[in-house]
Formats: sequence, structure tokens, C-alpha cells
Amino acid sequence: QVQLAESGGGSVQAGGSLSLSCVLSGNVGIIDCAGWFRQVPGKEREGVATLNYGGESTYYDDSVKGRFTISQDNAKNTMTLQMNSLKAEDAAMYYCAARDSLCGGHYSLSEAAAFDYWGQGSQVTVSS
Repeated sequence: QVQLAESGGGSVQAGGSLSLSCVLSGNVGIIDCAGWFRQVPGKEREGVATLNYGGESTYYDDSVKGRFTISQDNAKNTMTLQMNSLKAEDAAMYYCAARDSLCGGHYSLSEAAAFDYWGQGSQVTVSS
């Protein structure tokens, strides 16, 4: 089993920045792909960014490309999402997620159901 614990998030004005962190614990060695998803009430969970855990490949949704950066610190089993130039439409509950299969490219962003492990969620509020 793998556990994910999130921290960060909060409220910010449009144009500001926030950072989310996710600490992975347990049998982390089985994880091949991890990332961040977000969800607003009434909508499906959508992929924001994913990465091959322990590798170098990263994938971003077009809506956040150039503004968000996903990174990992394997020594600390931590994954971070740095969010800059935030917009009102970025407001959502953000979840970190992980799975024991490779991301396989950008398609991983639309495969929320394929992720086995999830964090508790962190609220991001952006005021315009």
C-alpha cells in the first residue's frame, strides 16, 4: 500500500502563486507514475500534470502549460506542484495521485480512474 499526504494550497489573488506538496509513504518503490488532478463541484476530475516517478518525463494539460511546474524529490519521496500566474479558473480541489504503471504520455492526464492511490485533497481558491 502507498499513502499520499498533501499540504499547501490556500487562497490567492489572480496572478499570484501557490505551491502544493505531496509526500508518498509506504511501498513507494512500486510507483511508476504520479501527478496532480483537480476537481470542481459538478465536474469530473481532470488531470493537471503527471510525471514518470523516478524518471524525467512530465506531462501538462494545455490549460496550465507554462504556468505550473510539477517536480519530484525522490530522496524525500515528495512531489510538488508549483502554480504561478493563477487564474480564477484554476480554483478547485487539487489531489495528488499515484499508480504502479508508467504514465504512457499525455493520456495519463485523462486517466484518473487508472490511479490507485490518492491524497486527501487541498483546496485552491483564486479571487479575481
